[in-house]
Amino acid sequence: MPSSLRFLSVVTTSLLLSACGTSLHRAPVEDRTPQPAKVAAPAASAPAPAAAADVKPPLPGAENAGKPGYYTVKPGDALIRIALDNGQSWRDVAKWNNLENPNRIEVGQVLRVVPPGIDPSAVTAKPIAVAPKVDSRPLDAKPPVATASAASATPAASAAAPAKEPVKEPVKEAAASDDEALSWTWPTTQPVSAGFDEQRNKGLDFAGKPGDPVFAVADGRVVYAGSGLRGYGNLVIIKHNNTYLTAYAHNRAMLVEQEQVVRKGQRIAEMGSTESDTVKLHFEVRKLGKPVDPARLLPAR
Repeated sequence: MPSSLRFLSVVTTSLLLSACGTSLHRAPVEDRTPQPAKVAAPAASAPAPAAAADVKPPLPGAENAGKPGYYTVKPGDALIRIALDNGQSWRDVAKWNNLENPNRIEVGQVLRVVPPGIDPSAVTAKPIAVAPKVDSRPLDAKPPVATASAASATPAASAAAPAKEPVKEPVKEAAASDDEALSWTWPTTQPVSAGFDEQRNKGLDFAGKPGDPVFAVADGRVVYAGSGLRGYGNLVIIKHNNTYLTAYAHNRAMLVEQEQVVRKGQRIAEMGSTESDTVKLHFEVRKLGKPVDPARLLPAR
């Protein structure tokens, strides 16, 4: 082979080898470069906002949970039921807790169920007396006693007289004043069909006919008239004083409105069968929210 041809062959081979070597050197670099950028870094940072979103602010009143005079909302609760079980008007409970929508309460929310300014422990420990009756009797009784003692006793004896006025006497009157102040009557003329049972029947049931009259058992104010409490149908609740509420359930028609003042013996509803399989009046008496046997308070027939 001529030398010129040999030279051209060697040069050509060298150029081909050089080109191949260059391409083999660059390929691995290009393959590795994008891989570090595709590592799942965004996925690692994604949980951070989700964790922050899971943090919820405490529910209203949480700091009062477990304290006397407060109630923690449970699943299935309704404001009407909470108020009834605590001897209050649902409107008052809504006002005390600044509830914009009384139909929206949350599980775990803590509600005040005694009036502001009232000592909750005192309210739950004993009945609240009607203030005017508690104050008027001792004040009316004291002047004659003091005058008599001053006319017949020495200065020393008269000085001791006020000490003999026991503070306990008004307290005894206060404990019974709400019972004595109320004059009760029966809510219907129909016979009792089911008596009081603390576990199964929290009041008295009266069998009757559709439209039989239902009467207020004592003077008071209507704090609820509606059908929002499950199991009671058309329901009327009357608040008589700081201690007693009465409830009249399953009515066909309600003849009174909320906030209306009613008198003992006034016709407030007509007997019916709303949310009941028979026509009847279910009647309850609540003392500080606790069901008590109405037969112990109603007069003998």
